[in-house]
Amino acid sequence: SSGSFLRFWSSRPLVHDLLAGLPGDKSCCREGGFCRMVCIRPATVDDLYGMQACNLCCLPENYHMKYYFYHILSWPQLPQVAVDHNNKIVGYVLAKMEEDAESPHGHITSLAVLRTHRKLGIASKLMRASMNVMEETFDAEYVSLHVRYTNRAAFTLYSSTLGFEINDIEKGYYADKEDAYDMRKLFVKGLAKQAAEKDKKTGKIPRPLKDGEAKKEEEKKEENKEEKQKEKEDAEADKDTKEAEDGADGDTDAKKKNRKKKGKK
Repeated sequence: SSGSFLRFWSSRPLVHDLLAGLPGDKSCCREGGFCRMVCIRPATVDDLYGMQACNLCCLPENYHMKYYFYHILSWPQLPQVAVDHNNKIVGYVLAKMEEDAESPHGHITSLAVLRTHRKLGIASKLMRASMNVMEETFDAEYVSLHVRYTNRAAFTLYSSTLGFEINDIEKGYYADKEDAYDMRKLFVKGLAKQAAEKDKKTGKIPRPLKDGEAKKEEEKKEENKEEKQKEKEDAEADKDTKEAEDGADGDTDAKKKNRKKKGKK
């Protein structure tokens, strides 16, 4: 049949080589013997209708076309799309910069992946592609987003896979009055600023952190906490042992005294 024919040729090395020539990040995911190639790349103006169609299929929060234009004309490097071998948009991330804020940071406006292409790691790849641009091109301190209180799948993606943390809970944020988690993820600049503020409070002279040092600093703090906890537990164990030994010595002295009294009698 035609379906079997397509499955056969989609798994051939020649097709893989042709698809590998496409620009962007390629993700090949196999389901039931069928290889599904997806390319992650920056969005263009020509992609906006496909992004809007994907949004309408996946999310209750929808936007007018002028809102998509606003994002891509203001921050053309940030929106990313996932396209299949037919150049059909199967996922997207719409993002912007909050440059007028006290701390310049990025914000994820919308993220969606078609149901047929979920559980393939596409959402995390889209997010990382956009976040890398925020940090490297726009020098952002952190990235923020909102997620529905009941959307456990999205919350797990942001918190467990991408390392976001809850900053606040905004009551009635969505049109249907559902609450939203306000979540944030600090970049290297944000981590360095946080470390400098802590040093300022403790009276230490702040030193600019290089790339990768901020993460090492956090790991070092965790190790110090574990060491202190272990020392505390060891001290308590030594104390208990000493008390037990003192009690045993007291019992021995009492027995000796009793023996002496019996000898005198």
